[in-house]
Amino acid sequence: MRRLQRMLAGCKYVSWQLWAIALVLPMMQPAWGNEFPGIKQAQRGFSTNAADLLAQGNVGVTEVTGVKVNSTSTGIEVILQTSQAQALQVVNKSNANSFIADIPNAQLRLLLGNSFRQEKPIAGISQITVTNIDAKTVRLTVVGEKALPTVELFDDNVGLVFGIGSQATATSPQQPPQTQQPENQTQPKPSAESDKPIELVVTGEQDGYRVPDASTATRTDTPLRDIPASIQIVPRQVLQDQKAVRLQDAVQNVSGVTQGGNYGGLNAGSYIIRGFEQDGNFRNGFRDSDFFTLSDIANLERVEVLKGPASVLFGQAQPGGIINLVTKQPLSEPYYAADFTAGSYDFYRPTLDISGPLNTDKTLLYRLNVAYQNSGSFRDFVDTERIFIAPSLTWKIGTKTTLNFDFEYLNNDTGFDRGIVAVGNRPAPIPISRFLGIPGENDSKNIVYRAGYRLEHQFSENWQLRNAVSITINKSNNFYAEPDSLINDQFFIRYYENSKFETDNYSLQTELIGKFVTGSIIHQPLLGIELNRSDGPVIFRDAILPPLDIFSSVNNSVIPTDPLEATFKARLRTDRLGIYLQDQVTLLDNLKLLVGGRFDFTEQKNDDLLAGTSISQSDQAFSPRVGIVYQPIPPISLYASYSSSFVPAIGNSANGSTFEPTQGTQYEVGVKADLSDRLSATLAAYQITKTNVLTTDLNNPSFSIQVGEQRSRGVELDVAGEILPGWKVIATYAYTDAEITEDNQLPVGNLLKNVAPHNASLWTTYEIQRGSLQGLGFGLGLYYVGDRQGDLANSFILPSYFRTDAALYYKRNNWKAAINIKNLFDERYYETSQVRTVIYPGAPLTVLGTISWEF
Repeated sequence: MRRLQRMLAGCKYVSWQLWAIALVLPMMQPAWGNEFPGIKQAQRGFSTNAADLLAQGNVGVTEVTGVKVNSTSTGIEVILQTSQAQALQVVNKSNANSFIADIPNAQLRLLLGNSFRQEKPIAGISQITVTNIDAKTVRLTVVGEKALPTVELFDDNVGLVFGIGSQATATSPQQPPQTQQPENQTQPKPSAESDKPIELVVTGEQDGYRVPDASTATRTDTPLRDIPASIQIVPRQVLQDQKAVRLQDAVQNVSGVTQGGNYGGLNAGSYIIRGFEQDGNFRNGFRDSDFFTLSDIANLERVEVLKGPASVLFGQAQPGGIINLVTKQPLSEPYYAADFTAGSYDFYRPTLDISGPLNTDKTLLYRLNVAYQNSGSFRDFVDTERIFIAPSLTWKIGTKTTLNFDFEYLNNDTGFDRGIVAVGNRPAPIPISRFLGIPGENDSKNIVYRAGYRLEHQFSENWQLRNAVSITINKSNNFYAEPDSLINDQFFIRYYENSKFETDNYSLQTELIGKFVTGSIIHQPLLGIELNRSDGPVIFRDAILPPLDIFSSVNNSVIPTDPLEATFKARLRTDRLGIYLQDQVTLLDNLKLLVGGRFDFTEQKNDDLLAGTSISQSDQAFSPRVGIVYQPIPPISLYASYSSSFVPAIGNSANGSTFEPTQGTQYEVGVKADLSDRLSATLAAYQITKTNVLTTDLNNPSFSIQVGEQRSRGVELDVAGEILPGWKVIATYAYTDAEITEDNQLPVGNLLKNVAPHNASLWTTYEIQRGSLQGLGFGLGLYYVGDRQGDLANSFILPSYFRTDAALYYKRNNWKAAINIKNLFDERYYETSQVRTVIYPGAPLTVLGTISWEF
């Protein structure tokens, strides 16, 4: 083998090497012999010449149908498989710790989505990704942990092999820094005998805020640009930079998403997406939680938000959309990370994240995430103690079979807090710290267990079977006092209440994913079946308390001496069966169709344990989806879609007929643009109509009928990525017009609660890339939310607010120190409301300091 050594970037010292990336062009035609087209005299160059790349645009696109990772004696190699023999040019676009190589006139056409990603493939490399960045370019990114990997190019009769290394042996002296060249400057192409290092152009690093593909919308790893829907992703890097500790901190980076109910200040509850309130979330594609189930973000890799009806793949759900939490997975190389955060209101939170192989051949991998939190609050008498443990295990049974196990344990003990109340048409003018419960007695204990497995078996290059189980068990026991009704503008009647929820949620999914071709049309079908059962008791007991003066700073409330009387005791069970079929169709390279449908069968049973009665009801629904994507030029995707959703409604009308499920339909059009190869944007316009909404029967007010209708329409803009090297941004804007269009009790035209017509956010960071201040970074967050109605009756308003956050951090080698300031100017604002007597204020000025290590 003749060696072509090309030093692609600032080599310092080399202590390890990754022999990576073989572009394999199988010998499909005997006439090729032992030589690949385009490799003449063993010559191949790295080019950034614009004319060269333009000329290449006239060459047919090479399909890469597989990505394989093989171990070698010196590290690993990544093989890109293709059945076409095209001369692939490599364009280097590297900077900082990321080696980035673009391959024009090529496209990934993988069995499971069009992207490949592997974390920690070898010591010193944090990540390898292979993705389509546009309709004619494949991008390979190799991220070094501490420095930019050095690269050597080798050539023989099997293709191209890149030897990639990073710091640090003392075998060669440190090279002086090189001057950056213009992006369009042609680079010299060495001959086969050349062994001299060649400096290449530096244009950028891997995006930390821009994620090019997602699984939530299609249950396959598909580039976002190829999906006819709005999907926004909040990656782990954003959560770390913002020092998020709650899920609602993450979704503030997504347009059209706000907090709904907050379940006693426990950060469970619901989220409002495009005007409609969805109880609970999904986790790794499973229905995971309800209104009363808590989650912790320590084990999250990213948060994916699919906007619009999602019933086609996820069954019953509100039409606004869903939130899917994607958890961390075991890594093949040792990884150790720890951080400790301390801040205002006695906040302390250490976390630990460790991963790696358990055996020498790396067929058994583990990961463990642990978090502990002990904190006070800006709210009086509200303290929290939390323990979170999340182990996971991956077993590579063979080359085609993988089995993953995961488990979570969450124990949360905190003060149950209902916030403040409304007086007149605004929140009461009392200190936001004022506690309206019983000091020292409002208490909430929650224990959540999560467990599951995922088995994946690949029958061939084109067909794969997935089988997975998810179990969530929630036990919640709460004691609290809360205002119930207003006597006048000063005194409230209160109740002392004990609520207990125990929910067992079991889910089973089996999916078959394939790929086949009919003529020139490529199909990627998905056939799935899902079973789910949610079952558990709900108990409420209460007693009346003396009235409370909300304007008095003295709260002498005590627990009532009379025994609590059970006012509600029931067992609720829902069984669900869903069968779904989807096809992702590539009609042309720039024209893609997505079609799918799901049949759902649900059975609900409500046992009233006080009255000794039982109600059962069965429903069925069909949820279709169709969408199309047209890409007139590679960076632009135009899309349009239609989708629907359903939610069963248990009960019956005055004539004895059972209620039909509520239905949601959405029409959406949008544009997705790669503003650069590191910055993308999505602009969407939509209209959602929700029908069969329950409203009062005017002829028999003790019953309801399904003639209500609600409508939401709006425009949303999301931008994420990197503007310049080191300058990252995630920004949003949403205009939402959500109102009641038909109702027998509420006025037509009333706005849906907690939905601001206008909201916007901007979070941006800049990190100095070189010089004596390299590693120093700054962050700025701006968040605007307009006026919102606090209830469907529109009886009070949550006023608009503009909040400012800031951050300062410094990274050096494997450690980082950061200061995050939230609500820098101490703005008084309200996050959400449930009713007039439950309004949750936002935190005032808060400072968090964090120190972290990564090995």
